[in-house]
Amino acid sequence: MKTEQTKLLIIGAGPAGYTAAIYAGRAQLNPVLYQGPQPGGQLTITTDVENYPGYPEGVLGPKMMEDFNKQAARFGTDVRWGSVTSVDFSNSMHKVIVDKELEIHARAVIIATGASAKWLGLESEKRLNGSGVSACAVCDGYFFRKQDVAIVGGGDTAAEESLYLSKLCRKVYLIVRRNELRASKFMAQRVLNTPNLEVRWNSVTDEILGDKTVTGVRIKNVNTGEMNEIPIQGFFVAIGHQPNTSVFSKQIELDEFDYIQTKPGTAQTNVEGVFACGDVQDRHYRQAVTAAGSGCMAALDAERYLARG
Repeated sequence: MKTEQTKLLIIGAGPAGYTAAIYAGRAQLNPVLYQGPQPGGQLTITTDVENYPGYPEGVLGPKMMEDFNKQAARFGTDVRWGSVTSVDFSNSMHKVIVDKELEIHARAVIIATGASAKWLGLESEKRLNGSGVSACAVCDGYFFRKQDVAIVGGGDTAAEESLYLSKLCRKVYLIVRRNELRASKFMAQRVLNTPNLEVRWNSVTDEILGDKTVTGVRIKNVNTGEMNEIPIQGFFVAIGHQPNTSVFSKQIELDEFDYIQTKPGTAQTNVEGVFACGDVQDRHYRQAVTAAGSGCMAALDAERYLARG
């Protein structure tokens, strides 16, 4: 197996990874960045992004990530295709295997592998993703103001996002598999007290309707088997996210939801010289702008670590 050595290795190429690369590149750390299986992260499956500063007219998610990539490369980042298949953080010189064929020895590592939305697994969900189907109400809810939408889920995330949508949309249908919400009592009560928010209990999504855009959803009552079609223009999935941490699980301290734990106010993990930023360590906000901010933190922390020698 070929080996290679670098000061700083960045794993992941979403807003967090690219921002870390920009800062590290400007600090003349000559970072190496591996893009992973989804270069650009979740924004590459997003259409219009209107809430990121600096794009007054909005920007397509893939175009935004292309801009991030170019800026990182401009400051000397070695951007590469490839996926990390295993790591060994047991020594001060960290070992990372890429595609089972290259062993990289890095003095510092920034993990920015993000998190992936959990989906229902429907063909129509995949086909209409970005054309009315979304996993982020805060990101995309604005596009459906004064329209009718549905959201699936029964936990706090689904409750919060349905309440957010209720402020923008004419009607919100919350599709819940059980006969009660798993959300906290306070959040559940707020949902039930919102006039334009209707809960469809004991229901699952059978199909999302529409050709090029969402036109409706067909739901199935789990008790009776009865089918029901609801006309909507937007469909949101809020059944959770899965942080992309499996390759690090035996090396890095994770929380109960498998997100990487960092020391408060820093990007430092429990392993000296290994830092984490973006959605891989943030289960609360999950926004491009907060991911970019934490990428900046990780690069500055790594720079200070490397300066200590």
